[in-house]
Amino acid sequence: MAADVTGLAPMVDLILEEDVEIEMRDGTVLRADVFRPRGEDPHPVLVTYGGYGKNLPMQDGYPGAWRILVEQYPEAEEGSSGRFMSWELPDPERWVPFGYALVRVDARGTGRSPGVMNNMSAAEADDVYDSVEWAAAQPWSTGKVGLTGISYMAIVQWTGASRKPPHLAAFCAWEGAADWYRDTARHGGILTTFVQNWYRSQPIKVQHGLGARGWINSFTGEPVCGAEELSDEELARNRVDISEEILENEFDGEVYRARSGSFEDIEAPMLSSGNWGGQGLHLRGNVEAFVNASSPQKWLELHGGNHWAGFYGNEGVEMQRRFFDYFLKREGDWGDEPSVHLQIRHPGETFVLRKENEWPLARTDWTALHLDIGSHRLSAEAPREEASESFDALGVGVHLRTAPFDAETEITGPLSCRLWISSSSVDADIFLALRLFDLAGDEVLFEGSIDPQMPLTLGWLRASHRELDDEKSLPYRPYHPHTSRQPLTPTEPVELAIEIWPTSIVVPSGYTLCLSILGRDFDHGLSGAANGLLSAMTFTGVGPFLHNDPTDRPHAELEKLKITVISGPEHPSQLLVPVIPA
Repeated sequence: MAADVTGLAPMVDLILEEDVEIEMRDGTVLRADVFRPRGEDPHPVLVTYGGYGKNLPMQDGYPGAWRILVEQYPEAEEGSSGRFMSWELPDPERWVPFGYALVRVDARGTGRSPGVMNNMSAAEADDVYDSVEWAAAQPWSTGKVGLTGISYMAIVQWTGASRKPPHLAAFCAWEGAADWYRDTARHGGILTTFVQNWYRSQPIKVQHGLGARGWINSFTGEPVCGAEELSDEELARNRVDISEEILENEFDGEVYRARSGSFEDIEAPMLSSGNWGGQGLHLRGNVEAFVNASSPQKWLELHGGNHWAGFYGNEGVEMQRRFFDYFLKREGDWGDEPSVHLQIRHPGETFVLRKENEWPLARTDWTALHLDIGSHRLSAEAPREEASESFDALGVGVHLRTAPFDAETEITGPLSCRLWISSSSVDADIFLALRLFDLAGDEVLFEGSIDPQMPLTLGWLRASHRELDDEKSLPYRPYHPHTSRQPLTPTEPVELAIEIWPTSIVVPSGYTLCLSILGRDFDHGLSGAANGLLSAMTFTGVGPFLHNDPTDRPHAELEKLKITVISGPEHPSQLLVPVIPA
């Protein structure tokens, strides 16, 4: 029913309809909150669909993230009570005055929507389609519908847009993985424990049926997960444990494809917004979706900082507003914007906006830095002699440095590494970290999307997954099908083509780059590195995206494993770097 929320102290006079029932094609009824301007005029609609609980205020569920948001972007509180600020969803008190209706849908089996919880599944992609078409048909809607939201809410945009809802006028996917295998679950074929930890710390805690055992909205006193209380056994029957699914499926296939966008089927205008510090989840998908989507009108925006706060800041909101105004209202001049907006990163966490026309940049000077294992150097000159070095898989690895840069140099774009290795066993996991060091020899770390101190970028590959898809591979972005295993012959060298996620940095004169080659996750060695989102976790430079599952990477085997890296005329290992001419 419709409710006047003036008595609940919002700062914007709006109409709120709570728990509106929307029937999906399979008969499941989802519940949504509708926020809209007063009056009888129809308005364009922004739909969000997600599994974090539409009625869970950020202040309740994510108090540390809320603190960081208002510290970094105090304007997020201006003109807003924060009453409707839920995790990774737009603030209705900001958007309703812009002339938009907002439809906030709880994913099936989560929050106040009944059903079986199967996060980011094919069923949820269908739900996104049905939610868009429902919103378009309402009397308060102009029929122009957009999709928006961060992370989870972005991931389902790729899959939902792949279904081609007729009334989807545009969508803005903010830091959302698009390929569930490569972006989220198995980096380079190596299982990350992120999904397991995320599943237990977020979706399960907002499963429908928790009733009073779940979150209580501090503004309303209402249970976030609905009044119905199910037993633990009933709750277990009503959910699909995706962390178990990915553990059981080493190779790419239907489990991952069902949760991934089909780029060739995405035709709606799109704004894809990723994070330079999003290694592990919040970057690769935004870039790959932009490059490969069939949309004739598409934009890529890449920024720094943490992965949620900028969405609510004035600059981020204004960019989103201009985009949606153009496609949902036919107002403004967004259509004239260059297709790529890059916040070029400098040491000290400073960024300079530059607009470009393509990705990667056409003027890129693709520069090969040769690995010289003997001298531990990265050099423009290929080594003349063969050299190798072995290290323990759980040890310190091998680290190669450039000479100090003799002039300020910009590096912006994707990277790759051709690396010759051998292993004492039939497999080896390779972890790469590209790092920056200042004039004093101290490492320069950067705020990542979740980890507050990260290197420039990361790359991963399981050697037995080294097979390349020649049609999809590019020199700067190798592509592995991950459909079979090619075991190594112990001590026999093999060449690996390793994808390294994109980066941007203007390297000052006198600074050096370092490529760290490891058999384990990168660790910057600093103590007490945590942030407000996951304050219970001590970060090491890779955020929560660790690769330490005991089934996928048995510790007893890793303790005995030795990896050898090789360089020289017969084994030309090299790092391909996107240098942007001054």
